[in-house]
Amino acid sequence: MKTYIIVKYEMWSVTSPAGNMKDKTSKNNTVKLSDVAAQANVSVVTASRALRLPDLVTPATRAKVAAAVEALGYVPNPAAQALASARSKIVGVVIPSLTNQIFADLLRGVMDGLDDTDYTPQFVNTRYITTREEDLLRIFSTQRPAGMIVSGIDQTDAARKLLQKMNCPVVQVMEIGPDPIDMIVGCDQREAGRAAARHLIDKGYRRIGFLGARMDPRAQRRLAGYRDVLQAAQIAEDERLVQTTPKPSSYTTGGQLLSDLLARCPDIDAVFCNNDDVALGALFECQRRGISVPHQMGIVGFNDLDVVSCSVPTITSVRTFRYQTGLTAVQMILARLSKQPVAERSLDAGFELIARQSTDRLPRIGDWPSINQT
Repeated sequence: MKTYIIVKYEMWSVTSPAGNMKDKTSKNNTVKLSDVAAQANVSVVTASRALRLPDLVTPATRAKVAAAVEALGYVPNPAAQALASARSKIVGVVIPSLTNQIFADLLRGVMDGLDDTDYTPQFVNTRYITTREEDLLRIFSTQRPAGMIVSGIDQTDAARKLLQKMNCPVVQVMEIGPDPIDMIVGCDQREAGRAAARHLIDKGYRRIGFLGARMDPRAQRRLAGYRDVLQAAQIAEDERLVQTTPKPSSYTTGGQLLSDLLARCPDIDAVFCNNDDVALGALFECQRRGISVPHQMGIVGFNDLDVVSCSVPTITSVRTFRYQTGLTAVQMILARLSKQPVAERSLDAGFELIARQSTDRLPRIGDWPSINQT
């Protein structure tokens, strides 16, 4: 079987250290809960209770069981626990990339949220392939996860059915949408794209291009928001101003996208980039060509990575709250598992446009008024 689990794949049985067990223990030298109970001179039920619900046993009993665990090298068997409770302690996390910092921030929130709990996160990488996502969800379904966190709202029908059949809390993250599988937390990607385009118009830019790499569904919605605003501002839509590629995002890709766009439309005066890597590449290309940013070219990125606040000039970007999204997703799952009410099944984490030097150009006299809404 292919191994897709990226963090550790739990070992379902634990072999005791050599010499710690007597011959009468299991033939494969695996320490069982019954061995711990015998060592502590308590019943198996009491030993189990001491490990899972320690407040229900006396301090003396807890101490005896703890000493037996230490002496025998006992580690609870997750598979056996799942079989007994019909639920494991795994929280599955399905993301499309492990190299993209956006998802690294999300995972940090998930891991911090699960600290000091009995639950363990297991991360898998779909590589933006829907059939791979379905295969990974099938693997998770065999593990009876306690909860699932999945990126985006564009799961296939098969993936949605797999998640629904897991009979556990499911949180979709990074976006909000009208038909969540269970719970959802993220931002309105289309409205965030609108905010970026409005900002450029407010600053007096009029020939506004769009640069996009690996146009996943979230990037497509940002592009749709850009188009909404240009149309509302009665700026003639020119598809030549949209330059995209299926290649992954990088500084090199961003520079090439701007170069290709300038070859077609040399009169552009601004670009909205679908992420900060592309925006930085566009900035570097402007510097190579001697194009002044922001006076001749305005640049807006997306996600607000730390690096865009350190570039020269600094780059305006749409800030998204990935860490908080991961943390909130875990909190929603834990609340559901503890039978507590979840205040909102659909939670808009919001976004914030951070204006910096790359768009710090005063509107020219006679430019159109601010576009406040579409």
